[in-house]
Amino acid sequence: MLGIAKSYAFIALIILLFGAACVIAAEPNTASTKPDPFKMNKMLGRGVNIGNALEAPTEGAWGVVIKEEYFDIIKRAGFNSIRLPVRWSGHALVEKPYTINPDFFKRVDTVVNWATSRNLPIMVNIQQYAELYTEPLAHKERFMALWKQIAEHYKDYPDTVLFELYNEPDDALTPQMWNEWLKEAITIIRQSNPNRTIVVGSANDSWITYLKLLELPENDRNIIVTVHHYFPHNFTHQGAPWMTPEKVAQSHEDMKVVNQNPNSDPNSNYNSWPGTKWMGTAEEKKAMTDIFDIGAAWGKEHNRPINLGEFGSYYKADMESRARWTKFIADTAAERGMSLMYWEFCAQEFGLYDRDTKSWRKPLLDAIIAPKQ
Repeated sequence: MLGIAKSYAFIALIILLFGAACVIAAEPNTASTKPDPFKMNKMLGRGVNIGNALEAPTEGAWGVVIKEEYFDIIKRAGFNSIRLPVRWSGHALVEKPYTINPDFFKRVDTVVNWATSRNLPIMVNIQQYAELYTEPLAHKERFMALWKQIAEHYKDYPDTVLFELYNEPDDALTPQMWNEWLKEAITIIRQSNPNRTIVVGSANDSWITYLKLLELPENDRNIIVTVHHYFPHNFTHQGAPWMTPEKVAQSHEDMKVVNQNPNSDPNSNYNSWPGTKWMGTAEEKKAMTDIFDIGAAWGKEHNRPINLGEFGSYYKADMESRARWTKFIADTAAERGMSLMYWEFCAQEFGLYDRDTKSWRKPLLDAIIAPKQ
């Protein structure tokens, strides 16, 4: 009888443990199993944007159609991650319920799967929603509806799919407004993705010097903060047709935030920029490291990991200067614990890879990914 009792007790214990395991499995991940944003940021490592494709009005309109082979090329070169800019607003209803086109969702799914199948973390954002710069209040509801759909669509995707709320909030989307919006958007995403790592940049184009304007929900620690860096503009954007006098003036104002204006005459016209070199002098380097030190200090103070989501130089600058600047910026960011993503992969303007010759622009590639010895 004692042996039978022991057997029943053992069976009961097994049933009890199995039931408890089922309950645990059915519940959302506990806090201890949530992804660590610092570890996730380290996984991002040195990455690249696949730009001028899905954030164009239609894919291919800006010259780039994403191909599966690109992910093998990127992986073999030694890159750790992808940033994917997406113009969701161009593929959704303009009226309620703001439904995203299912075919467009399928296309983004394909690209995301190409990355995850190769163990490349991928950061998916909302980009080129132009109306948010001019009349944000009229589009707030739609913006939030887009995130609700995106979040629910990708809720079962691996943790290595990250959500970036919006690329370079600016203009009429003021710092105060953006701080309110980002908290609301995060709340919406958390309803379906409690453990998804979210990426957030500050207002005023996400420049490092404007991190001081950013206000994040203190109780949500699964966030990576992203910054962009294209200074000095007269070098990185020389010859770029979109650099109007107004944008030039704004770039000078941005530099005044840290009381610097390296290699640039505030009274100069942007037409005088072509031919500007970046020689990597002690003065030029200090102007850059001072800015990145601000970012590193902010991250340490707020206990937030920092991602350099964009940096690059326009193709009309000389290649030696471009490679010199690119290496210095990449190394400066990495030395301060930041992940980094070069802008961008294969468009002519900033691209690392030449689609026509199917070859890397080696000086730029080597500046980001050190050649294997």
